[in-house]
Amino acid sequence: MPPIDNSDLTGTTSQRRAPKKDVTEIGGHALSPSTLMMGYGYDPMLSEGSLKPPIFLTSTFAFESAAAGKRHFEGITGKRPGGADGLVYSRFNGPNQEILEARLGVWEKAEDALVFSSGMSAIATLLLAHVSMNDVIVHSGPLYAATETLIARILSRFGATYVDFPAEASREEMDAILVRAKQMAADQGGKVAMVYLESPANPTNALVDVEAMRAATDAAFAADARPPIAIDNTFLGPLWSKPLAHGADIVLYSLTKYAGGHSDLVAGGVLGSKHWLGPIRMMRNTIGTICDPNTAWMLLRSLETVELRMSRAGENAEKVCAWLRDHPKVDGLGYLGFLPDGSQKDIFDRHCTGAGSTFSLFIKGGEDESFRFLDALKIAKLAVSLGGTETLASHPAAMTHLSVPDARKAALGITDNLVRISIGIEDADDLIADFSQALDAV
Repeated sequence: MPPIDNSDLTGTTSQRRAPKKDVTEIGGHALSPSTLMMGYGYDPMLSEGSLKPPIFLTSTFAFESAAAGKRHFEGITGKRPGGADGLVYSRFNGPNQEILEARLGVWEKAEDALVFSSGMSAIATLLLAHVSMNDVIVHSGPLYAATETLIARILSRFGATYVDFPAEASREEMDAILVRAKQMAADQGGKVAMVYLESPANPTNALVDVEAMRAATDAAFAADARPPIAIDNTFLGPLWSKPLAHGADIVLYSLTKYAGGHSDLVAGGVLGSKHWLGPIRMMRNTIGTICDPNTAWMLLRSLETVELRMSRAGENAEKVCAWLRDHPKVDGLGYLGFLPDGSQKDIFDRHCTGAGSTFSLFIKGGEDESFRFLDALKIAKLAVSLGGTETLASHPAAMTHLSVPDARKAALGITDNLVRISIGIEDADDLIADFSQALDAV
């Protein structure tokens, strides 16, 4: 952009200042992510001094010269290593999305990040970028129902297959499933393309031992043939779990949930190294699954308070669950804060810094009793999704996981008496009063 004439009444002219570097430490003290969310990746001087980034509602960007245009497309197409410089078209990227991606990467110290129009578009773009015909996907179970559908019913139409294992699997079980996957890939003439995890699993909150899976893949594959480990971190990230530190290569988010946190947007994110995200970026450029600038701007707003919101919701969940676990009409809780000693508690202690605010509530009885509880709620909203400022409750077996075959639901513990609760930031005592009167209706 050319210099702007900032002449004052004396006739003195000053030019726009150069972009300043991001401050990430002061006197050797590293700044926390919650502090960096207020300005990281953005220089107000690039936008007329605007404290907050403007929303860049443009479909295309002007080049400084024809040579700059050529250089940009050399980067986009891969003819020149290092990727693209600058901006060209909003299907590829834009200022709001770039600032958002920079801030998302801060939480998990990720080398690169990409944002998408939804969590499922992020997952679909990831799989399309890394999975080819005759390849095998290894995944934990349960997964979000739409993810299972994408892998089992859609990618299978193009020759990709899968093997799955329970989220609670031991290292020995992981070793065995990888042996099976390698044999399948060899028989089909493909490769083991990806290990896809969801932890905590939706809706059971079962945890996957990411460190064990990384050790298993390192042992099963040569370094240059090891498939990436991707993990859906929506339930606990970015505050309570950072899977890149435990051996994952790619972390996925439904940014609709805690990152967005106000139930007013839909978006997805992928974090990791440039090595693994490069093909995903190319696929996103091709099929146009990037999120729009307005959504990116709203997420920037939300990230400023994500630590506060998640902390309050987590505190509320602990209080509510402490009350629920002793109620005579409650048959159990899938809450990470009350795990008994054992393998799941060991994974939690190694991988997580908090129990989250989404959990499974098992009502004594079945579907009828669960429906009576849900219909009686007065504060909590009967709705799918999670991670918003308000408390939400739903019935996975009859709603989000209805498409999952009954036998598989039974095997995964998605029962008719399971109610999924996402605690919000209301007053905890008010929520307890609401759950108390709703359980009275059971």
